[in-house]
Amino acid sequence: MEAIVLAGGFGTRLREVVPDLPKPMAPIAGRPFLEILLSSLAKKGFERVVLSLGFMADKISNHFGSQYLGMELVYEVESQPLGTGGAVRASLCRCVSDHAFVFNGDTYLDLEVADLEQLWNNTHRPAIVVREVPDTGRFGRVLIEDGRVTSFLEKGMSGPGTINAGCYVLPTHLLDQFALGENFSLESDFFYTAIKQQQFSGFITQGLFIDIGVPDDYERAQTLLAGV
Repeated sequence: MEAIVLAGGFGTRLREVVPDLPKPMAPIAGRPFLEILLSSLAKKGFERVVLSLGFMADKISNHFGSQYLGMELVYEVESQPLGTGGAVRASLCRCVSDHAFVFNGDTYLDLEVADLEQLWNNTHRPAIVVREVPDTGRFGRVLIEDGRVTSFLEKGMSGPGTINAGCYVLPTHLLDQFALGENFSLESDFFYTAIKQQQFSGFITQGLFIDIGVPDDYERAQTLLAGV
């Protein structure tokens, strides 16, 4: 199995806490967060990871080198910000399989990888991973009917529901309509319209989920992820 990890953001919301590091390298319980994430991927059977980098890329590539815990590491470094869509588009070109899992480099998700891989093998449809949360206001909401994603709703809708967990399984050709080097948002410039044109599976994860991108959750992660 093959994964893409999006680790190129500026991390502006965490800058006051970790001013001299890219956000994925922020220390969590004494370890760089990206170590925790990659260790999880290794345990779940991934053999190859494309790391999509930008801001302070060398601090990540120098730390990990060409392999980690038996996984081959490949680096796709953007010279200018490409947005989530542009970053994934470039990284999919570095993949050797017909599909790839996509993860955010600032989010820990204990994903049921074997189940999602089986869903791909059964359907060969792109999949969006969602998580049930008590309040969707901060994240925006994703609606699913009969296992299919039907719509994305903007942030601000409070109350319980399912949110985009920032994790996907995508065919490697899915974004070929976009030019390499084009800056676009995977969510607003692609998913919002693409789900009306083709079927996207909605996979509801039950796994531990935490986004370290804001200071409050970064502090919470120090305890929550200490033993993983």
